Amino acid sequence: MKPSKQTELIDSYFSNLNDETKTLYREIITHLSGLGYSPRKIKSAISFMHGEHNKQIAKMGMRTSKKADPAPFFSLRFSACAGYSERFIKIVGGFIEKYPTRAAMCVKGGCGFYKGAADSHVYKYEFPGGEIKSHCGAYAIEIPDIKTDDLVELKKLINEEHEYLMKHEAVSTGEDSD
Repeated sequence: MKPSKQTELIDSYFSNLNDETKTLYREIITHLSGLGYSPRKIKSAISFMHGEHNKQIAKMGMRTSKKADPAPFFSLRFSACAGYSERFIKIVGGFIEKYPTRAAMCVKGGCGFYKGAADSHVYKYEFPGGEIKSHCGAYAIEIPDIKTDDLVELKKLINEEHEYLMKHEAVSTGEDSD
């Protein structure tokens, strides 16, 4: 039996990884697949989307640079999640600082890209001094240096974001989703 294009895509990606990283990414991919997310090649990355809502929840690929060897990256959309660890809080803060022009317009009524209350699907960060900034929740944020210790939290965030997307973004079956 010939492998599927999705299997070939993942196998090709895995060929660039060491055994430890391959095991870690395989577990993440297996979890995403179990929730119905399929890998798709988009530009030079692999994006994971669900057929019922077609929103990206995760992205992975190889970061290339003229100054360094290629390195794997993993990005996760977890804007609808709450109660994550200090590590992830700092990642959100760094992302908001790096991309200040991607402020969450929906909290001011300026975007209709997502369903559900605006505050329920944006990244928020409180800076030292008390200033709170928000960032568009449509983006998957890169999680640097993921390790096996991150798996439990990553799966929790994936599950929580998936639940939100299925409730608010999935193609309606005719039933009231609220």
